[in-house]
Amino acid sequence: MSSDQDGCHLCKEYLRDPVSIPCGHSFCSVCLKTYWDHADHTGSYLCPQCRVTYNKRPSPRRTGGSRHSSAPRASESFPPPPPSPDYNFAGPQDVGCDICVGKKHKAVKSCLMCLASYCEKHLKPHYEGPTFKRHKLVDEIGHLDRQICPQHQKGLELFCRTDQMCICVLCTVKEHKGHDMVSAEQERAEEQQRLGATQAEIQEKIHDRLKQMEELKQAVDSLKNSAQRAMQECEKLFGDMLRSIERMQQEMAKLISSNKKAALNNAEGHMERLSHEIADLKRRDSEITQLSRTEDHIHFIQTYHMLIAQTEAEELPTVTVNPYFSFGPVTKAVSEMKQHLNEFSNDELVKVAKSVNKMPFCQLDEAKKRRTLKADEVAMYKSVPTQEPQHRDDFLKYACPLTLDPNTAYRQLYLSRGNKKATLKRDPQSYGDSSSRFDCLPQVLCKEPLSGGAYYWEVEWSGEGAAVGVTYKGIKRTGYGDSCRIGYNRKSWSLFCSDSSYSARHSKDQQEIEAPYSSRIGVFLDHAAGTLSFYSVGDTMSLIHRFKASFSEAVYAGFWVWYESAITISQL
Repeated sequence: MSSDQDGCHLCKEYLRDPVSIPCGHSFCSVCLKTYWDHADHTGSYLCPQCRVTYNKRPSPRRTGGSRHSSAPRASESFPPPPPSPDYNFAGPQDVGCDICVGKKHKAVKSCLMCLASYCEKHLKPHYEGPTFKRHKLVDEIGHLDRQICPQHQKGLELFCRTDQMCICVLCTVKEHKGHDMVSAEQERAEEQQRLGATQAEIQEKIHDRLKQMEELKQAVDSLKNSAQRAMQECEKLFGDMLRSIERMQQEMAKLISSNKKAALNNAEGHMERLSHEIADLKRRDSEITQLSRTEDHIHFIQTYHMLIAQTEAEELPTVTVNPYFSFGPVTKAVSEMKQHLNEFSNDELVKVAKSVNKMPFCQLDEAKKRRTLKADEVAMYKSVPTQEPQHRDDFLKYACPLTLDPNTAYRQLYLSRGNKKATLKRDPQSYGDSSSRFDCLPQVLCKEPLSGGAYYWEVEWSGEGAAVGVTYKGIKRTGYGDSCRIGYNRKSWSLFCSDSSYSARHSKDQQEIEAPYSSRIGVFLDHAAGTLSFYSVGDTMSLIHRFKASFSEAVYAGFWVWYESAITISQL
């Protein structure tokens, strides 16, 4: 069977009435229905192949007939469904019964005397007939042709230590004459001892790993407790600081209020005095007016001298207002205090972040490490690079404009908004012929090559499912296979988004991620440093997943879009 999506993961047969689900995998319609009917009582639906979880049961979409369909469809609109699969039949990965005619059942036992494998039905004579009492039955092993000498067509019974191979009795006459030979049973007994020693070594390693696992679990519990205590202490300390700032605010308010009150009282006292003086001067002015009009000369002279003497004897103080008096210095002092506090807090946060990021929680001992982990897996234990931006404003410094390339778009992908949005439609679009186009998968790439520097872009997604990622230009464009899917091969990396979870994918590796739902995904690519990071964009940037890779050439942003779903490249 082809490695492309020709076979159903559930029944191991060629696809019959194939349907596809949001993660991109295809199954027989009846197989998928039967599989998910059993999951109805849990309310959680998993892809049988990649284990992506959905909170609600997705609606499978028909993908067209399999290339191996043998009979044409009937003319009616709704053909009858295929029969329910019988999982007792042998699939491509199973050992079939050698006696069954036509479609073979799965073998359950193999006979070393008959050199044949049998299903439960055809195995009965070995249990019931006296002829087969001396036959040796073992669990089905397949490849029974390996039990026969290819030269003499006899059963293999001996082991030649000289040539390190199993031989038959006739081999001892000529080909292996004079060699060091023992029975297969004796060789098995000696190798069994060595196997026991190997098993003991493996069990010792298991014990050692279990011990390390327990230590790591205890360290994780301690880490959680330490983090919780630090969180509580930080909340208390920041609460104390906030209360101190509130007290400072109250003191400043009291200072302003008391100075304002003293200044107002002083001004009101002067205004009251000025009011009395103005009234007294107005009274004198009235008296002078009346005196100037009197016809009694004696009264005029006597009163005049008295008014003049009183006016010359009295000196009125001058009230001067300070034109520069204001509370501006208070505002300036508080503003400077805020600036100093911000600078101090930012400096301290950077120091704390560098100190914590440089402190590894757990790591592999390089001196004892065997080559059992891939380079990308080992890199997961390293601390997060401190040079990567932390805040959205910092990411936006690396914003790059991207445009979807119509020459790569699947024919049912509708591009709009100046080739910034892609929506999967039921009707094909009028695209021209292009060897760069994905002909079977709903995918599209951007035009711009990304290489050598740091780049940031944001994507809005909606619907049942979509994937955001990057790929080399050489990704395969034809067919349904994993070599064409963004994230399923060595040439691409992707983050699949559904309504309930995320899935990070590269080559054969897949990691399920539980993170809060976000309709906007930020992507930061540091091509030179070899990091590809996906963030949930909101009031704060929350890391969803980070790939560590060694990019050997330019990459292109790419997208996978499901039915009734869409992606939009945001304008930054």
